[in-house]
Amino acid sequence: MPETSPVRDQADRDRGSSFAAELERDAAHRAKARTARPLRRLVPYILQYPGLLAAFAVFLVLASSLTLVLPAAFRLVVDCGFGGAPDAAACSAFTMGDDLSVYFVAGMGVALALALASAMRFYFISRLGERVVADLRQAVFDHLLTLSPSFYVHTRTGEVLSRLTTDTTLIQTVVGSSVSVALRTVATTSGALILMVVVNWQLALMVLGLGPVILLPILLFGRRVQRLSRSSQDELANASARASESLQAIETVQAFTREPEERSRFHEVVEATFDVSLRRIGVRAAMTAVIFTVIMTGLIAVLWYGAIQVQSGAITPGAMTQFVMYAFVAVSGVGMLTETYAEVMRAAGATERLMELLQAQTDIAAPAEPAKISKPVKGALAFENVDFRYPARPETDVLRDVNLRIEPGETVALVGPSGAGKSTIFQLILRFYDPPSGVVRLDGEDVRHFDPVDLRRQIAVVQQTAPLFSGSVADNIRFGQPGASDEDVRSAAMAANAHDFIMALPEGYGTQLGAGAGTLSGGQKQRIAIARAVLRNAPVLLLDEATSALDPESEQVIQAAFETAAKDRTTLVIAHRLATVRNADRIIVMEDGQVVDEGRHETLLQREGVYKRYIDLQFANE
Repeated sequence: MPETSPVRDQADRDRGSSFAAELERDAAHRAKARTARPLRRLVPYILQYPGLLAAFAVFLVLASSLTLVLPAAFRLVVDCGFGGAPDAAACSAFTMGDDLSVYFVAGMGVALALALASAMRFYFISRLGERVVADLRQAVFDHLLTLSPSFYVHTRTGEVLSRLTTDTTLIQTVVGSSVSVALRTVATTSGALILMVVVNWQLALMVLGLGPVILLPILLFGRRVQRLSRSSQDELANASARASESLQAIETVQAFTREPEERSRFHEVVEATFDVSLRRIGVRAAMTAVIFTVIMTGLIAVLWYGAIQVQSGAITPGAMTQFVMYAFVAVSGVGMLTETYAEVMRAAGATERLMELLQAQTDIAAPAEPAKISKPVKGALAFENVDFRYPARPETDVLRDVNLRIEPGETVALVGPSGAGKSTIFQLILRFYDPPSGVVRLDGEDVRHFDPVDLRRQIAVVQQTAPLFSGSVADNIRFGQPGASDEDVRSAAMAANAHDFIMALPEGYGTQLGAGAGTLSGGQKQRIAIARAVLRNAPVLLLDEATSALDPESEQVIQAAFETAAKDRTTLVIAHRLATVRNADRIIVMEDGQVVDEGRHETLLQREGVYKRYIDLQFANE
């Protein structure tokens, strides 16, 4: 009878309440985060690449300058190239004799240089954006690997993956595109406004008067866009989490014919995402309509007044053309800033969500000065007055005043009903959790004094579910010892009675298993997991129901292999097979989170206690 970890038992029950609490926290964040301030957290990632920044800055300045030179070139083309300019001396300074082609060639040269500078600006900022996002994804994933299992009890994996992919894509859009557009637009718009004043200050004042009218809707609508963007990203994360849960348990979904219900629930989440996105699109559309109306109306008014000035001879057609081009640069720049502002607000929400992951603190950390593990490790384990409650169920005692001592090289079987605390013993040895009271020791030292990574290097484990990864069979076995040779891998597989069925696979040890190794039977997965643990060759071996998925013949072979492997190392087995119980050096009987008895198999049977009752129920058919 498999024992389910109390953490996994509680996960589904807690998920609804914890997710509701998370939504409340998100609502509070959305109420506060209405600016681009979260983007400041990206600055350290950007400043790591000064070369890319410098190259981008050079081509940004060059492209912006050429953008502002282009209207002046067109002025010469209009006033001098087509003739009739009032200032013939000015035109003659830019030509050789009567050759008019120089004006057009100069204009084409400026346009070509602008295209080249713009392309290089785009290349360097896009490369910087991709590099920053790659670093950010790595930083987030690296941090996620350090978080203790308690974090993942309350956080859905699908949502974390959504933040790691979708949110970082939004940030890449801003860093690799929107920021470049914004900086270029600010530079060209500012320059255009100054040059408009130089060309004709009366027309420039009219254009400048449009500024406050344009900025007002940007500010009013922009904050609303950010709030809706954050909501849209949250709903998208919900959809990803829902899909991830359903697809990971696809066999269960199909076995219980729950496809219609899962389809309906996913559709509801997707529609909620669509509704939020639709509201965001509506706000952006309204903002665009208001700004476009203001800009076009104002620009037409400016052109009207300018046409009157040209007719009166106050300015030349070329000067008017130059002014109109500057005005177009300035006005279109404001429109681009509007779009960019909306993207920046979306990225601010995405950055905030990612930084929440980076700020998540693990409750299992290495001490400031970790103790060194004495080599060779003997593998002596001890629990002294250990009480434990899972953070998800603080009101329930999982272990109560547990005292036990396991000698180096001893093979100990843990038996007891489901929920007795056997899996929790393993989790405390691995230091996935720390007990609030009592001490767990390895070779006499409190495990909290060690770096968790160093501690876990001394332990090999075969987990209850035997998780396997995408990759080949050899890769999955070598997961226990990355530097192991092919011969070591084969030896470990033989010890776990896995070699024969592996060689029967299409490509032997090179066979790709795919996600979850769905093509393998439960027993085959278990044997690969056992081979992985054997290859690790750690002084402490933890077998969580290691033989529960094996046929009797395979179990006998593996049992003999483990008897050999267990020599000179400490082995703990959560036993659900009578053969495992009989061959153990000692049996520890647990019930209701307490050690209620211990001894050899024959001795415990004679006591007519909990152990005999458990054996009669559990192994009646063996």
